[in-house]
Amino acid sequence: MTLLPLEALTVPLSIPSPSQGVWHLGPFPVRGYALSIILGIVVAVVIAERRWKARGGRVGEIQDIALWAVPFGVVGGRLYHVATDSDLYFGAGRRPIEALYIWNGGLGVWGAVALGALGAVIGARRAGIRLLPVLDAIAPAVLVAQAIGRWGNWFNQELFGRPTDLPWALSVSDRTAIDAGYPPGTTFHPTFLYESLWNLAAFGVIVVLDRRLRLGHGRVVALYVMLYTLGRGWIESLRIDAVELSDVGGLRFNVWVSIVLFVLATAYFVISGRRGAPRETEVYVEGRGPRRDESAEASGVR
Repeated sequence: MTLLPLEALTVPLSIPSPSQGVWHLGPFPVRGYALSIILGIVVAVVIAERRWKARGGRVGEIQDIALWAVPFGVVGGRLYHVATDSDLYFGAGRRPIEALYIWNGGLGVWGAVALGALGAVIGARRAGIRLLPVLDAIAPAVLVAQAIGRWGNWFNQELFGRPTDLPWALSVSDRTAIDAGYPPGTTFHPTFLYESLWNLAAFGVIVVLDRRLRLGHGRVVALYVMLYTLGRGWIESLRIDAVELSDVGGLRFNVWVSIVLFVLATAYFVISGRRGAPRETEVYVEGRGPRRDESAEASGVR
């Protein structure tokens, strides 16, 4: 067996950042950030379709709802980001037009969730689908979309955490480190990775609990909010990117958002659980959905 020299054992490890986040196919740019977002959406739709079918819905309806939810979510995510990072676009020497450059990164999760949910409401009502059952089917899939989409931050070398020399520290370009106010060679907490792994773990927990407890009436959505905010709170405390509303009462604004939403979601989960209502057996508005025999065939029930 060949032993490594002692100096090789002391070289710190790190996660490298990609040398570029944009590739060109002729005149068309292909951006790693956009690919991550798109891949996350596609995977989420596939997962949500399977969950919706298991709940008694028809295949294809989640895709129809996504046609409303995704554009609304993108707009909402961008609006939230610009509102909480306004100095990046409207401060001294900034270019306000860059607020529209979504391909450079910058989507606020809560804005995306809020307007995305509004889009889902519109899509569900147009299809005659009850809102809470379909949101319960979609919610865990959103975590997977977020987990994959976070890798867009890796391609853009953004939203990393405080400096660290841990073996899994993130290495960024010298220019990125200098722009963040640190010397070249500094390595940082890969908060994009932390959140990605947390979201996947939360997805697994929700799926298991949903199967065992047969959650319904919006309790899966509440569980999604509880688990996501629980992770987002400590991950947010590691980040060093400047946010206009970053310090409110000693905590970052997004930490306060997570705290408030966690409390509200927990209260809803507990109160709705005390009512003891079983999972919904009817997922369509009366007179709007398919006939019962069609619904049974779509869900694989004979």
